[in-house]
Amino acid sequence: MKKTILSIIAMFGISAGAASAGQDLMESYVAVIGLDDIYNSKGARLHEPWQILRQDRANFHRFGIRQQGDQGDRFFARKDHRAIMERMVMNGYIDPQAARNIQSGNAWVLVEIYGSGGIADYVNVTVHR
Repeated sequence: MKKTILSIIAMFGISAGAASAGQDLMESYVAVIGLDDIYNSKGARLHEPWQILRQDRANFHRFGIRQQGDQGDRFFARKDHRAIMERMVMNGYIDPQAARNIQSGNAWVLVEIYGSGGIADYVNVTVHR
């Protein structure tokens, strides 16, 4: 499994984008956006990439719903951190095609969390289908 994850990370490249001055890569993870991730806990269809990324982390950490290939992370294990996913995506970078791929599901994502002084500011999201 570890070899598979390393192969997946390699297909994304080393980094989804350059960090801003003074920003450090705090953590990164790979996740598979499955059909469970594009619907919220009440069964409503999610439409925004940040909503789907947030649901993926809630599924992983809170509900134990995981796709093969999902990696854990420490940052989004906290509910209050998942709550700021929208701001973090808006402050970071997600390619428009990547956003469409996330919205349709069945995409591999690499999420890189950047910040400074232990405070996360934004995420860069890369997608591979």
